[in-house]
Amino acid sequence: MKNKLSKKEKLEALQILYDYFPEAKAELDFTNEFELLIAVMLSAQTTDKRVNIVTKDLFNKYKNPEDYVNADIREIENQIKSIGLYKSKAKNLKKMCELLISNFKGKVPQTRDELMSLPGVGRKTANVVMSVAFGIPAIAVDTHVHRTANRIGLVNSDNVQDTEKQLMELIPKKDWSKAHHVLIFYGRRISKSRNPDCENDPIKHISLHCRKILNNQK
Repeated sequence: MKNKLSKKEKLEALQILYDYFPEAKAELDFTNEFELLIAVMLSAQTTDKRVNIVTKDLFNKYKNPEDYVNADIREIENQIKSIGLYKSKAKNLKKMCELLISNFKGKVPQTRDELMSLPGVGRKTANVVMSVAFGIPAIAVDTHVHRTANRIGLVNSDNVQDTEKQLMELIPKKDWSKAHHVLIFYGRRISKSRNPDCENDPIKHISLHCRKILNNQK
């Protein structure tokens, strides 16, 4: 059984997914980079669907960093309490907004280092904001991207840092953001964590994972 793909096969798999999911994009609701930053911060260990339910009211109540800074922490907790880790997230939101005001004149910064200087903002969140809000090429590796990239055989990695590095080496820079969204769509809709739908997978003839599963079923 083959356990490694050629570069040609890897790029072919990605092209098939690009064509299969032409509508792939961020599924969080937002109207500006500030709202996007908050939505991505809230999305850790929960679903985009749940975040969108919460932010609908949150964004109506708090419009700018000053609104969060002036709000009582318990009010913010109340607004987001249906999301996991809501206490630490509320604390990070408030601190993040304080730093936005003091260090960046209330504006969301565009560089990775500046974004990661904000509380609650890791590399994945920074990459999403850079890519989606500012159009700066980046590959944000979440659980879906890490799982699917390894399953397909695009990378061979035990951690998200190495997955990001290997994907950046494989994929042309102009396609980094597109690949990020497509792999998330693929992970949510086809190559799910527990029950990957290999029968209907458009790259089942390439994916190492699906070829193994389908071969075992024969």
